[in-house]
Amino acid sequence: MDFTFYMPVRVLSGPGCVRAGGELLRGLGRRCLVMTGGRGAKESGALDDMLDALKQAGVDATIFPGVGQNPLVSQCQQAAYAAEICRAEFVVGVGGGSVMDAAKAAAWLAANRVEDTARLFAGNLRRPPLPLVLVGTTAGTGSEVSPTAVLTLDTDMPGLGTAGRKKSITHPSCYARYAFADPRYTASLPRKPTVSTALDALAHAVEGYCNPACGDVAAACAEKALPLISGGLRWLAENPGLLPDEALREELLYGSLWAGLVLNAMGTAYPHPFGYILTEDFGIPHGMACAVFLPSLSRRAEAFVPARAQRLFTLCGGREAYYGLLEALIDAPVTMTEEAVQAYAARWEGLKNLARTPGGFTVEEGRQLFRELFVPRQEA
Repeated sequence: MDFTFYMPVRVLSGPGCVRAGGELLRGLGRRCLVMTGGRGAKESGALDDMLDALKQAGVDATIFPGVGQNPLVSQCQQAAYAAEICRAEFVVGVGGGSVMDAAKAAAWLAANRVEDTARLFAGNLRRPPLPLVLVGTTAGTGSEVSPTAVLTLDTDMPGLGTAGRKKSITHPSCYARYAFADPRYTASLPRKPTVSTALDALAHAVEGYCNPACGDVAAACAEKALPLISGGLRWLAENPGLLPDEALREELLYGSLWAGLVLNAMGTAYPHPFGYILTEDFGIPHGMACAVFLPSLSRRAEAFVPARAQRLFTLCGGREAYYGLLEALIDAPVTMTEEAVQAYAARWEGLKNLARTPGGFTVEEGRQLFRELFVPRQEA
């Protein structure tokens, strides 16, 4: 048995959980910064609920809108400046994974020097971040229950990468104090992001479940997540153009939270860093980009951890159903040259995600996988 696990986030769930949580918010301070994305926070009802809860708690809220899908470091800095100006005592992120990730970075920068982005990525800022509250409006990222934030560099940063590169921060200080999970907030999400975020949640569950180091608690979380997520994805695959009903939205949200617990415990294998490339250079949404590599990861699981792979397929309705839903939903038309593959491979040396793969995974195997998936045969 392996019962190793750590989860410091207090999660409140169910319809109306935000409005019911006002007393908790009062305990964090009298002023806060509320970060949102585009229209989703407003259209979902999550923003209004949070603002009402803050008002009832006697908390003054300043709204910082417009966080992008792949949040830039500069946006996080701007939000941190805004938190300083309004003397925020805590930060609230209302939106999808991008907003929640940006809120984590802004909460840390606001409590330190806003310019200290290099120290942010190194995880060694001098003071702990402002308390953080997260309200998710999508079903997929797991950011509510993880200590990780993925940001996009908008300037070259020596030792980290060039502008446009996605980089992650993982630190215990990035956990939220409270996370609110109300399935109703996902109802306004259009079909494409519904599919992509659900695929992201599936990737979290599969990558962690197939990790050779996956312990009993993380495995139990994955086994809760997989039927919920795959069931929703199967419905989406069988009903092109349609949106899930309330019950299915609820299953997808709670499935994504179970998968987020797997992500928190086990991290990710190669589909996530490989997927970053498809997002950075080809504009493929994050969840869809990660899912491109799930079939190859699952085949490795069949070869190296066959009992775990068989259990995965059983939880997802069978092997044929599992691969079938991936084939039906993955839509990422990407082609690249051999020279591009070689350039990408230079980024993978020492990548810890490769070691989290069944049987291990080498840079050369990564090159070969990219050739198979993306390089036209006449150029390979």
